[in-house]
Amino acid sequence: MALQAPEEAQQKADEQVFNPFYSPSIKDDGDDTYKFSDYKAGHLPIFPKLTWETLTEIQVTERGLLADPSKQSLFSAAKKIRHLTPAIGTEILGIDLRQLSDSQKDELALLIAERGVVFFRDQEIDIHQQLDLARHFGPLHKHATTPIPKNGLEEVHVVYNDASRRPDTEAFSKLELWHTDVSYEIQPPGATSLRLLTGPEVGGDTLWSSGYALYSSLSPGFQTYLEGLTALHSAVAQAEGSRAAGLHVRRQEIETVHPVVRVHPATGWKSVYVNPGFTRRIIGVPKAESDNILSFLFRQIGENPDFQVRFKWEVNSVAIWDNRIVTHSATFDFWPATRHALRATPHGEKPISVTEYERETGKQAKDRQLVIWEQQGIKVERKVNGASKKRGYND
Repeated sequence: MALQAPEEAQQKADEQVFNPFYSPSIKDDGDDTYKFSDYKAGHLPIFPKLTWETLTEIQVTERGLLADPSKQSLFSAAKKIRHLTPAIGTEILGIDLRQLSDSQKDELALLIAERGVVFFRDQEIDIHQQLDLARHFGPLHKHATTPIPKNGLEEVHVVYNDASRRPDTEAFSKLELWHTDVSYEIQPPGATSLRLLTGPEVGGDTLWSSGYALYSSLSPGFQTYLEGLTALHSAVAQAEGSRAAGLHVRRQEIETVHPVVRVHPATGWKSVYVNPGFTRRIIGVPKAESDNILSFLFRQIGENPDFQVRFKWEVNSVAIWDNRIVTHSATFDFWPATRHALRATPHGEKPISVTEYERETGKQAKDRQLVIWEQQGIKVERKVNGASKKRGYND
């Protein structure tokens, strides 16, 4: 086998590609006439280095607990409410997010907690109004590695790709792109919003997968086993991706242990809380066991369509999803078109396990699917033991 010359090896190193999930956009097409150029990603030659303190636990009020369960105020203001799949995703037509009352915002928080993600079209809400809406749900998160927009709004997360940045599939697999936003934080996000400013005519869709539905799909024995586990979520790869791109990391990266199954405080429903982007290992079990469990859960997240909803963006579309109970992934199928969106990201509570939830609230944490069936008057017995039966597929 021929050896590489030193200069050839260096060229290969210089051309090394990084997973776009961990490597921020540090350049763009240079078009300063672009309508939203102030909200492009800025980089170090434009901004001074910023260093932020390590995050500590903060008080968060769960707005969904304050909502009218019927959501009468929110629903009566809408022209149409459409559930997109049985498990996840609702589209609301005819509501202006700028005009919501506090009670309607609380009802929206509960709806998002129940449905995972809620979509709106034709929203003229600007970024300052978007941030104000997000603050209703919790204190805003500031990202430690993604670029700050050129207008200096530190609480805005910029999502931006154009012809100058072509995703390289040698750097990542599609499964790796599934993630829950910054799940490594002590208090990861809750109801997170994204508004599209510019997008391709075709492509650039986002998919979400329900942690509720994943939990409900598991056998009772496996559900109980997972409820007793915790997993490590890590910011290290994301921080290293920024440093490799020559950027300053604004907050020291951390690793945090969270329950594998968490309970949403507004619904009391159990959700699997791991993701390929940031979950590294299950604590206290052999590595082979951890690897196999996470591989199974990750593949269910990314490959099981029963848990998923896919959204086709239009300019001024807004999605608001609950990062505590869903994972999501963008599709990088639109190059060389431009895709530009702005995210507002409020903190949620510190993830709480089934045992902690039941001890602290005196309530029983529940399986969402069993609750839905019960509401429909259907009683389903879950068998803990017994041989499985063969079933035909008649579609």
